[in-house]
Amino acid sequence: MSSSARFCDGIQRRDLLKVGCASTLTGMFSLPELLVGRTQAADLSAAARDKAKDDVSLIILFLKGGLATIDTLDLKPDAPPEFRGEFNPINTTVPGMQICEHLPLVAKQAQHFALLRSLTHPNSDHGGADHYMLTGYQPLPGFNPNLVPNNQRPAHGSVVAKVLGPRGAVPPYVCLPKMHPSAGSAYLGSVAAPFVVEADPNAPNFSVPDLVPPLVVDGGRLNDRRALMRQVDRFEKSAEVASNSKARMASAFRDKAFDLITSPATKAAFDIHSEDSKLRDQYGRHSLGQSCLMARRLIESGVRCVTIDHSNWDTHAENFRILKNELLPQLDTGLSTLLSDLATRSLLSKTLVVVMGEFGRTPRVNNNAGRDHWGPSNCILLAGGGVRGGTVVGATNPKGEKPAADPRSPEDLTATMCHCLGIDPDAEFYTPEGRPVKVVNNGKVIHELLS
Repeated sequence: MSSSARFCDGIQRRDLLKVGCASTLTGMFSLPELLVGRTQAADLSAAARDKAKDDVSLIILFLKGGLATIDTLDLKPDAPPEFRGEFNPINTTVPGMQICEHLPLVAKQAQHFALLRSLTHPNSDHGGADHYMLTGYQPLPGFNPNLVPNNQRPAHGSVVAKVLGPRGAVPPYVCLPKMHPSAGSAYLGSVAAPFVVEADPNAPNFSVPDLVPPLVVDGGRLNDRRALMRQVDRFEKSAEVASNSKARMASAFRDKAFDLITSPATKAAFDIHSEDSKLRDQYGRHSLGQSCLMARRLIESGVRCVTIDHSNWDTHAENFRILKNELLPQLDTGLSTLLSDLATRSLLSKTLVVVMGEFGRTPRVNNNAGRDHWGPSNCILLAGGGVRGGTVVGATNPKGEKPAADPRSPEDLTATMCHCLGIDPDAEFYTPEGRPVKVVNNGKVIHELLS
């Protein structure tokens, strides 16, 4: 299998306080920056929350590389063999809705989700399509996919963080187990940048680097660290620094950052080891499954948006073997348990779950038993947060090449997500040049998906 587009860190990272996380210029934030950002965004967030629809949260499961939707969510059993592929459809809990035989557990949750089978766009390159799907905006000339972050426009999670702000102590926007290059905040700055976990929740010794100390680190060692930082502060407090209000503010917020990481609520949110072992098994002991579990824990703790970045869906070769033996079993346990777990905890109605890749894959199977990039047809799974479960919207033609009914764009998907979250799609942000940019670029809400 060929790998997904390779990304490199094209932006020099700054050295930040180690209680926070390493930060790129606009892509990730340290805890002190988060706290400063909260102060700056307080008025905006308070007004937006008054308008928010039932205070809905968002989980994006991004299948980087491009899910073969023709083999999973939009099968074509009557197409010629070179299009149909090797998999068969199975019935779900919803009459008339069928999905892949290798997603039997997801099929049992169909009453909770809807399928948008007619999403289409013209971009079949990883970087540009990633940006399009994760922001709702096509990249402009000069877009560099190799930057991390590479955002010309803010990601969905950054819009949520900017408009709705944080709930309590936890960050409003979290990326795990790593940051997708197009998940940054662009011109919205650190107030809207994601906190990046940068660790695999499936690892036996999982902890969040520099946010939650490893559980074996006691409070005494952390206090020693705090005292050391204060010594450094005293050394740095020259006349110039003392007269700098931003420096004084950073010092104050740094103290609050220490208080935050020692709070029981924050520790509990990221302590996946405290979760019931049987439930962890149900999610699946793999990165995708445990990331879904971590997303549920974070949403339950008050995080507004979690973006899960899961790779290896770029199946140019051995598509059917890889899907059957590796990727689909992981998606089946992780996604199905996420939906059932959210529903059991009465969280699904207030959590919008969106499962998508950057594009679909070629309807015709190639000579390597794989499928290549294909923007013209894609299928998106949506659940919870105002979505009408058991619904199918749109359709592709008999070979899965393009929409045959009700074509929809990434802009329409973005408008629909904003509608569910209570965000005004016509609200405007401003670029550094002072140019207004709408949250949604002329998209239309897909009301057929909504309850």
